[in-house]
Amino acid sequence: MPSHIAILMENQPGALSRVVGLFSQRGYNIDSLSVAPTQDPTLSRLTMTTSENPEIINQILRQLYKLVDVVMVQNLTEAESYAIELAIIKIIASEKKVEDTISKAKNLEGRILNEKDGHIMFQIWGDSLDIDNLLASMKDEEFLEVTRSGLLGMTKGSIALNTNDQTKISY
Repeated sequence: MPSHIAILMENQPGALSRVVGLFSQRGYNIDSLSVAPTQDPTLSRLTMTTSENPEIINQILRQLYKLVDVVMVQNLTEAESYAIELAIIKIIASEKKVEDTISKAKNLEGRILNEKDGHIMFQIWGDSLDIDNLLASMKDEEFLEVTRSGLLGMTKGSIALNTNDQTKISY
């Protein structure tokens, strides 16, 4: 089962490279990666997914926290959290067929973005596994493009990935 990790890190040149380098140096794979600035312009929030075993995940979390650019680390898989992914898909199909596909997709939300020259572009969002299943169920379609955001996740309740307590690490 994939693990989801959230990292609050300094918004500096090379910071992302150092995080990714930690994975590549040890032969770990990153399944998805999403990074964006936070409300504090000096910090970025990175959310990643990896399929390593729990022992390796705990080791990765400890190693990430040692990086100079990393402020906080959370294992979202071990916490009560909410995660979502967005996919934009372009296929050759009728608008009706795409609407039917979206309506049959369990646990996913979606809408058509554009229809031009028999090509339909639509977005779908929800759990990554549900998006995988939807794409697998559409194997007979003629895909032109598929792009996915990577997972975005956040813990529920009062636990937050912020700088109020910079010594906090959750894993």
